[in-house]
Amino acid sequence: MARPRSAEHDSKRRAILRRSAKLFAEKGYDRTSMAEVAAATGVSKALLYHYYVGKESLLFDILHAHLQDLMDAVRAVDGKLAPRARLRALIGAVLNAYRDADEEHKIQINELRKLPLARKKELIGLERALVSMFADAIAGAIPSIAGHSALLKPVTMSLFGMLNWHYMWFREKGPVSREDYTDMVTTLLIEGAQALGETRNLKKRSA
Repeated sequence: MARPRSAEHDSKRRAILRRSAKLFAEKGYDRTSMAEVAAATGVSKALLYHYYVGKESLLFDILHAHLQDLMDAVRAVDGKLAPRARLRALIGAVLNAYRDADEEHKIQINELRKLPLARKKELIGLERALVSMFADAIAGAIPSIAGHSALLKPVTMSLFGMLNWHYMWFREKGPVSREDYTDMVTTLLIEGAQALGETRNLKKRSA
């Protein structure tokens, strides 16, 4: 029977992931060697290989841990909230989960495609599950587009555009707080999509 991993093992592994993510984000996955990872994480190459057999496993674990953190944050939102409040809470949960995770997020955007197909599919499955949860929440908060996949999908992906690229301009001590941006995104999404849904329904009635 295999021995359970110690808390020290898990904390060491997590530290390796964090520092490796910083390296991959700064230099790029292809241009980073395992020797550089070992130096950056303060461990020997032998110890690094004890945790990870190569860069591919390291990249997969960075992305899997990041996506799992996002899923955990979203699943923790109270499902009994009113539709608008729940959507706002989901948006806030993702923005808070992105706190101190800019490197992991940049790698998700730029490096996921470097993984072999089977591992890539597993991560894409997590991404799709996250998108599906938001699509359901958007449909609940904006009934006028709930039955229109031609609207619901682009609105959902537009939301992720606002969330996924905020790291390019957002500053922790800037003029817009995370709470401010959560309110802004919620209002833009709901009011904008409601207008789209009402326009579509008017066109259908007049056709």
